[in-house]
Amino acid sequence: MIRNTVAHVDLDALRANFRALREFVQSAPGGPAKAPVIIAVVKANAYGHGSERVAMALEEAGATMLACADIEEGIVLRRAGVRAPILVFGALSVSDLDGLFEFSLTPTISTPSAARALQAAAAARRTTVGYHLKIDTGMNRLGFRHDNLRRTLPEVLGSANLKLEATYTHFATADDPDLPLFNDQRVRFEQASKIVAELAAEPARQSREAATAAGPHDSKAGSHTILRHACNSAALLRDSRVWYDAVRPGLLLYGIVPPPIASTIPLQPVMSLTSRVVAVKGVRPGEGVGYGWRFDADMPRTVAVVPAGYADGLDTRLCGRGHVLIRGRRVPIVGAVSMDMITVDVTDVGDVQPGDEVVLLGRQGNERWQQIDAREVAAAIGTIPWEIVCRLGTRIERHYD
Repeated sequence: MIRNTVAHVDLDALRANFRALREFVQSAPGGPAKAPVIIAVVKANAYGHGSERVAMALEEAGATMLACADIEEGIVLRRAGVRAPILVFGALSVSDLDGLFEFSLTPTISTPSAARALQAAAAARRTTVGYHLKIDTGMNRLGFRHDNLRRTLPEVLGSANLKLEATYTHFATADDPDLPLFNDQRVRFEQASKIVAELAAEPARQSREAATAAGPHDSKAGSHTILRHACNSAALLRDSRVWYDAVRPGLLLYGIVPPPIASTIPLQPVMSLTSRVVAVKGVRPGEGVGYGWRFDADMPRTVAVVPAGYADGLDTRLCGRGHVLIRGRRVPIVGAVSMDMITVDVTDVGDVQPGDEVVLLGRQGNERWQQIDAREVAAAIGTIPWEIVCRLGTRIERHYD
């Protein structure tokens, strides 16, 4: 049995978006001489789109690496068959580290205690773990402070069983061009990267000297390139100076441009959300609709009942603010958003019947106004489009095209 409310995920659109972003970073004027590779972000169940199928499609499309929030998300991807490198963004401080080794995940080290725990775990397994080092340049969440690296990093970089593969940071205000912090973070990260390279060179030099004392050796032993990445979707669109060696698009992969930024990259929304009318009824003047009678009929009205509510991820603030599409017409959401249902005013639509398709996200017709996207819904209720797609409920079945 399939519920009436279904999310449709267009994997062809996803792959096309990936290719469009790859072409953009490879050919954009002013970009770096060597185009950055793409680390595809699939955390939070691939922003609500379904991480297993999305990750497999992005791997097929050529993503160099995938990124998720925690070890548990990484394990889900491995069990789905993903073979590409998987970066774990989140903190390791209170995590069970076994999954990193069993499923070949790439951890982020963002605190000295995490480094010690990972070093101990790797040493116990007699193995070496490659990791990405997170630098805090102003977000003030995870990461080693950019202005304290000479004190905090030597122990980490000297860990015998840990190999630094990349450094990265995260921008706090990439989507707000009026704030100076973005450029401040760029400068801090570039300065911090130089310090990291300098500090990392010391253990490498010691390794080469030890190899020399032991006999013939490769002159490059103990040295390697440390990659850099910083770009989320907004930063990718905003400033090619911060593309560095890799970029980390998330929202853009799913065909949504971070507001208020505009883009000419040909992206397609990957997800649509549809349902069906299950009942149609009349409301007399002076009557209300739904919990609290938050909609009062000032004249005879016709409302349609749609089986989707806040348990499916619809925001309660959509009452009186949001719209859906029925028979190619925009109709307002009236009455309270319930756990399992919404009501919409179809008075002016015509002969709406049970079974008629309802589009909550997506297109129903060829005109511009016959499309509702995550940016529009977010703007209507005063939130961000990330929330609109990420909060899609677990009982919503995803269909992959």
